[in-house]
Amino acid sequence: MSNRENPIVAIIGAGEMGTAVGRRLMLKGARVRTSLQGRSRNSGDRVQRAGLEVVDDESALVRDADFVLSIVPPGVAIAVAEQYRSLLAAAADRPIFADCNAISPNTARRIGAVLDGCGCRYVDAGIIGGPPPERLDDAGPRFYASGQHAHEFAGLAKFGLDISVLDGPIGAASGLKLSYAGLTKGMMALGAAMISAAAREGLADALRAELARSQPQILARLAYVPAIFPKAYRWVAEMDEIAEFLGADDHGAMIYRGAARLYERIAAERMSAEDTDSIRAIAAFGASTGRGR
Repeated sequence: MSNRENPIVAIIGAGEMGTAVGRRLMLKGARVRTSLQGRSRNSGDRVQRAGLEVVDDESALVRDADFVLSIVPPGVAIAVAEQYRSLLAAAADRPIFADCNAISPNTARRIGAVLDGCGCRYVDAGIIGGPPPERLDDAGPRFYASGQHAHEFAGLAKFGLDISVLDGPIGAASGLKLSYAGLTKGMMALGAAMISAAAREGLADALRAELARSQPQILARLAYVPAIFPKAYRWVAEMDEIAEFLGADDHGAMIYRGAARLYERIAAERMSAEDTDSIRAIAAFGASTGRGR
């Protein structure tokens, strides 16, 4: 990394998380750029509102960057590393390439193999929490980082990111991220499945009443299940990565392959012109517990 007081950070992936992370870094003094190639109009509007610099030439995006953050859907994380490998090799300095995606430790190691020899310094990073809020005083997500260069990546803590370095190799941060996501998003999948099943048998009200009586903590958690609707398509590959992380079916991998298919179905139903019985049942259950859709 150069000795610039204000580092240049290239964000690959102008989604909600990538744009919000970039905005926080920028407001804390970093120079932040991203690309809108292949992105939707919504992405363009989001990046414009955030005030990030747009550089649609991939080579120019990373050429003099100090940090390159890949914040993309997990299913394309390896492809992004392959796409940028030669560009990172041609970069003026040896940038830190941080893969910040919800991938398995094995996928993190495969990305390391892709980048081996290109000259960048690879960091395995996992993000736990939602996009950073606009108010700088409000806490954002935590970045867990592992690998030989994790402490160098932690330099971005000076620019608004909450970064915790794990004492572990490449794959440790991704393993922690998936362990956490497997619990939180796995519970959401379980809740969606059982609410739908109960509703099909006309038992949604009875289930809600019994949970209120005997398991109020679980009922409170289920209030958030409708929040999966706009996110389900993003969680399909993440569930498959968790299944790979677990390995064998008798270690629980089958559970998350099932969750992936459930989220896949929910995403497809959300794309249809009308909500299905399952979608309506989940939304009604959430609304009745005080959260709504």
